[in-house]
Amino acid sequence: MTDKTGNRKSEGQTATSANTPSTSSPSIPPASGFARLCGVLAEIMQTRSSNRKISLFAEYLKALEDDRDLSLAVQFTAEGAFSTLSGKRASVGHRTVALTAAEFCGVDYDVVFRPCRTATGSASEAIEKLMRNLPEAAARRNPAWLGLDDVANGFEQLAAATGREQKQQILAGIWEQMTPREIRFMIRMLGQGSLRIGFEVRSILPAIARACGADPEQVRRVHMLTGEIGKTALLARSGKLKSARFRMFQPVAFMLASPAEAGNVGDPQAYVAEEKFDGMRAQVHVGLASGDGPGPDSGQVAGRRPHLQSDTASGSHPHTATVSSPRPHPHCGQISDQGSAPILVRLYSRDLNDVTGTFPDVAVQLRDAINNAAFTGDHVPDRLPSGQSEIREPDALQSSPGEVVLDGELCVLEDGHIQPFQRLQKRMGVKKPGKKLLAEHPVRFIAYDMLFLNGEEVIDLPLHLRRKRLEEFCKQTGLPFSRQHAIASESDIDRLFAQALKHGNEGLMLKRRDSIYEFGQRNKSWLKVKQPAGSLDTVIMYAHAGSGRRGGTYSDFTLGIRVDEDDRYEEQFIPIGKAYGGYTDEELKKLNRRIKELAVERFGPTLSLRPGIVVEVEFDDIQVNRRTKAGYTLRLPRFRAIRWDLSPSDTDTLADVEQMYRLRAEGGGTVDPSRSPVLYQNPGTL
Repeated sequence: MTDKTGNRKSEGQTATSANTPSTSSPSIPPASGFARLCGVLAEIMQTRSSNRKISLFAEYLKALEDDRDLSLAVQFTAEGAFSTLSGKRASVGHRTVALTAAEFCGVDYDVVFRPCRTATGSASEAIEKLMRNLPEAAARRNPAWLGLDDVANGFEQLAAATGREQKQQILAGIWEQMTPREIRFMIRMLGQGSLRIGFEVRSILPAIARACGADPEQVRRVHMLTGEIGKTALLARSGKLKSARFRMFQPVAFMLASPAEAGNVGDPQAYVAEEKFDGMRAQVHVGLASGDGPGPDSGQVAGRRPHLQSDTASGSHPHTATVSSPRPHPHCGQISDQGSAPILVRLYSRDLNDVTGTFPDVAVQLRDAINNAAFTGDHVPDRLPSGQSEIREPDALQSSPGEVVLDGELCVLEDGHIQPFQRLQKRMGVKKPGKKLLAEHPVRFIAYDMLFLNGEEVIDLPLHLRRKRLEEFCKQTGLPFSRQHAIASESDIDRLFAQALKHGNEGLMLKRRDSIYEFGQRNKSWLKVKQPAGSLDTVIMYAHAGSGRRGGTYSDFTLGIRVDEDDRYEEQFIPIGKAYGGYTDEELKKLNRRIKELAVERFGPTLSLRPGIVVEVEFDDIQVNRRTKAGYTLRLPRFRAIRWDLSPSDTDTLADVEQMYRLRAEGGGTVDPSRSPVLYQNPGTL
């Protein structure tokens, strides 16, 4: 029996056999082995040039002959031990890894390992150094030059294992057959996602394109459609990128907006405006059940499948259909009449996680909208009465489409009025909300774009055509959607921006009329015009070294607020958030000179500082976060000014933060609840 590297294995030997390490290892790792991948990753980690990093990885990928190796190499580098879409996790915690390493190396966890981890700032780096330098650890290891598939099998065994003891045995068995460098990267892959080496997906995709001689933009597009970087690499190598298609219940990356300021938009007439709701971005997939659809335990909401009949002869849009089945009883479980396929509903967050179970009321809203045979109510005027917010409720039609993917916002609505974000935050992260929470903070979905309708991708249509289909869909189903405004001049933007703030919304979204849905992209096709929720004078507590263009420079900062007069705390400052930008290159150079003067202790790439640099930061919101000492976190903080003129004693306090939070939570706009901004035509269905 041989492994993928060609090494002879005895009967029953696996990648995780603790007692039978390979004894016939070649002195040089094979080009397709895990050690070779780790060597390339280590070289990339030490390289500053982004183009050079891409070249290094492209050369490595090009040398891989086996398709399985290609798929695993890009997966391990971009996604970790398992494909993101697989839903699998090794479920190996940091403490399990640390305890296993301490035992493997024959050192005391508290006396030796923890100080080593603190000194390096990284558990994986500390483990690599211990493995490399301790004789006992070296004696236990006999590198077997495992293939990528061998390591993948080890990850599978870890995922299937139950209990810390079993996982520790498997880890030790894998490590006995690895070099210290392999162990370091293997641990990082267990964490899923970024390996933290300054080489992210945005660089891995052009490396795939370069290695396979494919168009970089086409590779990026296929990755967004498939959601699997391994599959994308295989399609690129085989020249079949154009065969990739959009799939229901497989989320794609959201289109993103770039920040802009009112008065600095360029050609205002090229854009339309929508109010920017203070909610949670969501991608909604609603369709009919199929054999490869989501499983019954996926948090989906199902209802009876409607009988769909084309209605093009009557003059309606060719993608509409007639519903002849009754609307099922609103229920958050799986509902399927005997002999009929269910309607599946899934909600995905901006990081593409399935959040259907967190918002079952929204899933029912969407399911009922598809099943709803007819609405009654007055025609909604083109312009809402003065003082009302920007959600439109559509006309009632008698038909319903079968499959749709929408982009929109989840908001807490009461009497048609969007409530402050703090209300929505109470629902976020709650996997199984109870009846009381659902009743106290009712969430609804507000649509503002469409990606897919009845078998047709509409992402490449210009916005004005996508919008037309979205409005037709909402008229058929009764779903609310955002109102758009034409813009003739900069003064219109100023007026609409002020109106949005009056309604309690964040600001404006400006969208080019001719823009396609550029998923995963952030450019000038969509612009967000906002004003900060507030600003605070804070002190820099920690400085973190950046990577890439700013490698070796401290460019990320943990900010603190003052609690020296607060009886609840013994510290002088406690963290309130992290800021990553808002300064010029010259300011950053000056900051770094001062940081080195204030440094107290180093934790790997992080410096602990004496209080001495005051920064005024602006932010989008204040969020409750009980996992922090402050109990609050700033949402999207960024530098507004470095206050060289202020001392740490001049900074704002936790009491200031708490007061700002209370005032914002009590806000939400000036709309009279009796003049609801959401004109429900049938409140019982939505």
